[in-house]
Amino acid sequence: MEDKAFPVCQKCGKGVLVPLSDFGSQGATIQYKAWVCTNPDCGFNLKIRNGDVYLNEPILSGAFHSRSK
Repeated sequence: MEDKAFPVCQKCGKGVLVPLSDFGSQGATIQYKAWVCTNPDCGFNLKIRNGDVYLNEPILSGAFHSRSK
């Protein structure tokens, strides 16, 4: 996606949708697991979890997340 512009958010029209990646339960990279609007007042997000698509889930800070060892 380096050569391409990110899509404009269709909800607010001000932000752009940026892709987020994550790691699966066994450590494999999952690219584009979520798309999130860059406009903090908008909050639009689309996430893929276990093959299901979720829209506009609450956005929570990861600052208090602790990794289990």
